[in-house]
Amino acid sequence: MIIKQDVANKIRDYFNLNIYETKVWVALLGKGVASAGEIAEISGVPRSRTYDVLESLEKRGFAIMKLGKPVKYIAVKPNIVIEKLKTKTVQETDEKIKNIIKLKDTNEYKELEQLYTSGIQPVRQEDISGSVRGKSTIYNHIKELLENAKKEVVICTTVSEMQVKSRFFSLIIDRLKKADIKMKIALSGDEKDIKKINNKFKIKAKSIDIDSKFFIADGEQVLFLISNGKLPDEEIAVWLNTPFFTSTMKFMFDAAVGDKV
Repeated sequence: MIIKQDVANKIRDYFNLNIYETKVWVALLGKGVASAGEIAEISGVPRSRTYDVLESLEKRGFAIMKLGKPVKYIAVKPNIVIEKLKTKTVQETDEKIKNIIKLKDTNEYKELEQLYTSGIQPVRQEDISGSVRGKSTIYNHIKELLENAKKEVVICTTVSEMQVKSRFFSLIIDRLKKADIKMKIALSGDEKDIKKINNKFKIKAKSIDIDSKFFIADGEQVLFLISNGKLPDEEIAVWLNTPFFTSTMKFMFDAAVGDKV
């Protein structure tokens, strides 16, 4: 082997290769152009397997078969391989997203919805609560919570969060405006930055000293962050669908900000 084993293991993982494919590709990169016999000798892969491995690498875009005899293979540059893998990954992801979107049009999905809403044991309102872990999952819940509001939403967060998630909040605020949903927005942080946010989103968010993040929809549902982890997966939020608690929290929020919002 012409490179260290730990490096070979990382290359195998990065490029989704098996151990023989990794050894053969690395040997071919070192040689540039080589026959199956030469690659077998350099890589240590059995010659009987080298032909199959080279054929596999050719199909996946890691090697090119040189015309003529004896048959030889040419190594494809790593940066070209990465571009091919990137393009393939994007195409596969786009296809998966399209298939996921189509799920809502299937009979199976409709049956799942019906089962959830009118099954043998329908979900009681007081049972709809739980913890939400991970930043991306939390923001998916925030999006659903706010966009399904019918009358009013409360957004209490930091100005830095609004800046970092600018596109996320911009899309939601635009939809709320079009749906004529009343918005109460309070932000903690530098007042100059809050003014910039107001100008950018065309809103009337006010400065507030409450150092917390929570979102309320129609005085019935609330999602609030209870942990702000250093890593995205460490963040935790609690989601509650209980008008009693939520209306109380909204009352306290209104009392705290007074006529600010």
